[in-house]
Amino acid sequence: MMNALTPLYALDELVAATAGEVRGAPQAVTGISIDTRTLSPGDAFFAITGEKSDGHAYVAAALENGAALAVVARDKAADFPADAPLLVVEDVLDALVATGRAARARSQAKIVAVTGSVGKTTTKEALRLALSADGLTHASAASYNNHWGVPLSLARMPREARYGVFEIGMNHAGEITPLVQMVRPHVALITTVEAVHIAHFSGIEAIADAKAEIFAGLEPGGAAVLNLENPQFARLEAAARARDARVVTFGAQEGADAHLLDLCLKADCSTLVADILGTRVTLKVGMPGRHIVQNVLAVLAAAQLMGADLALASLALARLKPPPGRGVPVRLALPGGYATLLDESYNANPASMRAAIDVLSRTPVGPRGRRIAVLGDMLELGTDGPAHHAELAEPIAKGGIDLVFCSGPLMRSLWQALPSDRRGGYAPASDTLVSILASALRPGDTLMVKGSNGSRMGPLVKALADRFRAAEEAVL
Repeated sequence: MMNALTPLYALDELVAATAGEVRGAPQAVTGISIDTRTLSPGDAFFAITGEKSDGHAYVAAALENGAALAVVARDKAADFPADAPLLVVEDVLDALVATGRAARARSQAKIVAVTGSVGKTTTKEALRLALSADGLTHASAASYNNHWGVPLSLARMPREARYGVFEIGMNHAGEITPLVQMVRPHVALITTVEAVHIAHFSGIEAIADAKAEIFAGLEPGGAAVLNLENPQFARLEAAARARDARVVTFGAQEGADAHLLDLCLKADCSTLVADILGTRVTLKVGMPGRHIVQNVLAVLAAAQLMGADLALASLALARLKPPPGRGVPVRLALPGGYATLLDESYNANPASMRAAIDVLSRTPVGPRGRRIAVLGDMLELGTDGPAHHAELAEPIAKGGIDLVFCSGPLMRSLWQALPSDRRGGYAPASDTLVSILASALRPGDTLMVKGSNGSRMGPLVKALADRFRAAEEAVL
């Protein structure tokens, strides 16, 4: 990260980028914020208007908390004291986009952009780790991958950065193009294409075409890193070559440019040997799961393409940990012992569900413990939604999962497809599943909780953690 005293922007740079008008006496800008809850002294606070609130209502709080200045819309500027440090612009979101473009224009960093139906954020975090071992690396925070998250992430990029890593998301066609044209990556990485948000598309091919928009912003001579084993590979490859991109493939197949030679999957990590564009590497990955290994191949290929030290990048990946809601283990204190909860509550689709079930199947349990899947609805799957849910019975059986608890109307299809000895419990909503689970858990159990964000499995995880943390504190 930057030294807190190093200006991120000189005031004249922000004025030039945004075509804004300065009022008051702004201080040096050392960061960019759109949220007073996470604002640091020295930040420029952009008062953007979101779906639920108008940032102009928080300008006073931002300035009280040490913001260097507030970027406000011209039609709202009169609402603030005449001496308030402001940058007055026509539209605040447009000003944020313009600031992001200015940060990209001045940067000499090698840039990688990541998209895909599954695994974007974890892959972005793996790239952050791998590239940071070789030089100052700036990366998107959290899952900042949309129309405000991408320009915010760009605007925060220090001019000294050697590498930049940006996550780009979408749920409709046409969303990626303007975002990637801001980012202008040297490497575009697509983790995979799956039936995610398919309710908004005519079919999986249309999803592939939307993901392929990431090639629209590639810098001349740029590379596309693609999953050789994905059924949409040929379609993505054609789109990349149409943009004159170099195509680099990854996967377990020998023909892949970054391919797996040997693999040992463990409960909490993986070790592997791989050939990365002609260089043999042996490494440990700090997260479990074959799907993580697959994306690590892509990460190492991207690092090699960007000129990073492959040995340092490989060593760094031993420190990879799951982002929140993507497999973080939580210990639950029960009478007589402990259970382990794997928090996979950040979103779900058929591919990520299968991957999480596979990880659960490899996770150890205590004496007399059981492997338990707690699953909420997968949303935006269109008319095939019930079938996608019922089909999870196959990986559950293959993985030897002992019990399944289901929540939501779509998960009833899975519930009906399960044999009676695997049915743990069903509830129409996640909040009513809490008490059912609380009475069913016993020491030694390992349970994995997953569902789309709209199924509210995150609050279920919190309710269980709070309930059994209280029990632990009572014992102590």
